Amino acid sequence: MSGTVSGRAPGRPRSERAEKAIIEATLDLLAEESGVAGVTIEAVAARAGVGKTTIYRRWPHKEALIVGALATIKSPPRDPSGPTVRDDLLAIASDIAAEREHPHARCFWNVVGGAEKHPELYARYRRDVIQPRREMLHRVLRRGVERGELRADLDLDVVIAMLVGVLVHRSPRERLPEGLPEAVIDTVLRGIAAGPGPAGPGHAPDPGAAGPEG
Repeated sequence: MSGTVSGRAPGRPRSERAEKAIIEATLDLLAEESGVAGVTIEAVAARAGVGKTTIYRRWPHKEALIVGALATIKSPPRDPSGPTVRDDLLAIASDIAAEREHPHARCFWNVVGGAEKHPELYARYRRDVIQPRREMLHRVLRRGVERGELRADLDLDVVIAMLVGVLVHRSPRERLPEGLPEAVIDTVLRGIAAGPGPAGPGHAPDPGAAGPEG
């Protein structure tokens, strides 16, 4: 009889199954009303059906576990390279909209809402999950400036707040209205695009034009 028969059971390796169960248990607990306070190593171990040592082998403490679990919802930031800055921003907006549809999207609200009680967790979350996305948005906007699509005098942090705030700071139970990402991006771009435009520099209003009342 040629060859040998592997003794490993079919399906996922045990360590991979355990990690998936731990992540799911963490997100389930974090999404509940108690939020961060409800996530303990003991509770995660019980829900995932693993020992506490199995968790500690992967994550040294609760904060690392929560941030690691959140990172599985927010995939590594995609750095788009479309032909225009608008194409790149639309791709990013599409990713944000997709993340909002995740069944555990409420977890992010619970972490942000618990920032004062759990400052170390929030700082780690910003550093490991949020900051890479902000840096990617900075790169996209800087490319727009370098290509002459956007004004050179922009405060990029303000632009990012304008673009992301409308899409992110809504209840996770509220679906984004159809077409909102495109509308937000196009509205902001009218103000930050290079050269004269409807709201751009050098555009003097027509003194005979009707105002809001007319």
